Amino acid sequence: MKEIRIHARAGQGAITTASLLGYAYFIKGMYSFVFPSFGAARMGAPMNAFVRVDSRPVRLRSQIYEPDYLLIVDYTLMRGFNCLSGLKENGTVIINGKETAVQLPKCSAKQKVLVVPANDIALKHIGRPLGNTAILGAFCAATGELTLDELIAAIKHRFEAKLQEANIKAAQEGYNYVRPADL
Repeated sequence: MKEIRIHARAGQGAITTASLLGYAYFIKGMYSFVFPSFGAARMGAPMNAFVRVDSRPVRLRSQIYEPDYLLIVDYTLMRGFNCLSGLKENGTVIINGKETAVQLPKCSAKQKVLVVPANDIALKHIGRPLGNTAILGAFCAATGELTLDELIAAIKHRFEAKLQEANIKAAQEGYNYVRPADL
């Protein structure tokens, strides 16, 4: 079973991110279970979304404490929370931000930390700083868990025509930003 934890603030699209990820795994032929966790239900409040994926039906319903992958939609959360808590020894972290602004966390030699300017990518293609599809494109490139085609199929399922095109372009740029050959 693979486990993915998403750190974001309410209103940044973490639930959509998790849903897209879960549906892309479904397209791949896997079972997925996606759910959010809220503290105070207000815009800007820290929150998590979780994705579990397996080749068999997922029955475990608890939060994810030892993720294989972390997606950090808002790097400012790293100032007040240990977002990397429980990350597996060869886990991968994808942080939305600019490398000059993000203070990289201490990780083991086997853990990968990637910083992707997903909000900038989203502004260019979508017109809003919601870098979720760019982060997911980077996730595909960094992990090899999903193909870009599987992610694009999930985006087409989730969004209507105008938003499809913009989100697909953002996902492709996020994917290209993290070149698999460079890993």
